[in-house]
Amino acid sequence: MNLLPFENLPIAKPRSFVPAQVDWSDWNQIAPLYDQLETRAAACKTPADLERWLLDWSELNAASDQDSSERYIAMTCHTDSPDAEKAYLHLVENIQPKLKPREFKLSQIFIDHPLRAKLPQARYEVLDRNTELQVQLYRPENVDLETEEAKLSQQYQKLSGSLTVNFRGAEKTLVQMARFLEEPDRALRQETWELVVNRRLQEVDKIEDIFDEQVKLRQQIAKNAGFKNYVDYAFRKSRRFDYTPADCLQFHDAIEKEIMPVVKELQGERRSQLQLPSLRPWDLGVDPFNRQPLRPFEQVDKMVSCTQKIFNQLDKSLAGGFQQMQDLRLLDLANRKGKAPGGYQSTLAESRLPFIFMNAVGVQRDVETMLHEAGHAFHALATRGEDLYPYRDAPIEFCEVASMSMELLGNEFIENFYAAPEAKRARRDHLEGIVKVFPWIATVDAFQHWIYSHPGHTRAERRAAWEKLMDRFGGDVDWRGHEPARGYLWHRQLHIFLHPFYYVEYGIAQLGALQVWANSKRDKVKALADYKKGLALGGSRPLPELFAAAGCRFEFNQATMKPLVNLVRTELAKLK
Repeated sequence: MNLLPFENLPIAKPRSFVPAQVDWSDWNQIAPLYDQLETRAAACKTPADLERWLLDWSELNAASDQDSSERYIAMTCHTDSPDAEKAYLHLVENIQPKLKPREFKLSQIFIDHPLRAKLPQARYEVLDRNTELQVQLYRPENVDLETEEAKLSQQYQKLSGSLTVNFRGAEKTLVQMARFLEEPDRALRQETWELVVNRRLQEVDKIEDIFDEQVKLRQQIAKNAGFKNYVDYAFRKSRRFDYTPADCLQFHDAIEKEIMPVVKELQGERRSQLQLPSLRPWDLGVDPFNRQPLRPFEQVDKMVSCTQKIFNQLDKSLAGGFQQMQDLRLLDLANRKGKAPGGYQSTLAESRLPFIFMNAVGVQRDVETMLHEAGHAFHALATRGEDLYPYRDAPIEFCEVASMSMELLGNEFIENFYAAPEAKRARRDHLEGIVKVFPWIATVDAFQHWIYSHPGHTRAERRAAWEKLMDRFGGDVDWRGHEPARGYLWHRQLHIFLHPFYYVEYGIAQLGALQVWANSKRDKVKALADYKKGLALGGSRPLPELFAAAGCRFEFNQATMKPLVNLVRTELAKLK
């Protein structure tokens, strides 16, 4: 049974090394390809021979990666399917543990190869740096631990995707409940919020059990690799060559000084407009003037067609890319039971095509997510002509510039979803959301710094650390009577479970995206051209150069933040 929404995708480039038919679930068909590459490396006599060897390795990686992506997509689209789960776990348990030592061996061969120094430096310096790091970090004893970590991540996704509530006689997923938090009826909002929160709280022990095991595994992985804690290991593994943990802590401070005053102003305005003595958690999503919620679409098809119109107005080539995704059925956007939470874009590496996964339910946030994931998709499409597999993937900090910039650039044409008054509301909601997400990013990132720099901590200590950060970055929200919900709010943030330390990138990238947007205020044509130029580089240049190509600076300090916050303040004032 094919559980993928797409089938028979075109291959970007005909295979020249990998056989046309390979069963990627059978290691006996995969291993000989690695054997050939290992043997052929010694036969390389010229730099051109070594470059051909690198391209064949890239071809193998891309074909294998696409199979892996397809299994992950099927599993997340159908968390209730035993077949999808079995296929994904077979990959995790039986294929990936065997791939890792073979990939390490090829990396080692490349690093030690006498011809490597004769390759064009400008072309290969990033590949050299990344491969050297991979060799430095690899430990055979970590392979089994990483397999267990991946299985725990899958357990978290399966549990999260299974959660539903009975709301007024109908079964609803937690994602489907979100739209009721926008309703003017305050009693309905409270009922909705409490129903969802209480459902999550029923699973606290299971989620804590999963996370305890993950923390233990991650600390051991770091220790095996020669690091004193997982913080230092995670920074190296994430290829954070251009900033340090101390820079992140300074970023948190900058958010506290520059962003939190704006957040508290907005919260104060909201409380006053709603005429409430205090803001409760269920008061944060409703329109402050008690207008009916923004309903950009009822059916996902309408969301897709309106998004297409936005791209038609923004840029012809981007519009063509989004239309291609529709034609090839590379979108699975509607929420349903048995679907993993969240949204993502996954690149099908051999086809060099993007796939977008979402849980749309008809709210304004869905429009923002659609534009966001489309930005990632455009990044993937921009690198289709790059034959080196590692260079088709940029550092996360810049990947998120691609997506977050598209939210801001696409929002200029939001009238495709709304009449003028509602479009104005949508723009303001989006800008307010940008302001408000910075403190959440700081909270999640600082929490992980605390977790992994305090080995052996108890669950109570972990909750206390989270609550202290909520005091610092949570603003003026009244949680009285719901202290457990506040103390375990982080359970909903899947990155903490699936992608440790992958969150501060959103904040760094948001500053980059705001710079792209600021540039577009001055010169729309040049800003978009620079944006596309940055995307086309993929991961072939160091992070600061990628930012520079897109017309922005790779800085996330208070000096960079202040003028961007002022710009957002100015735009918010216009949208009142």
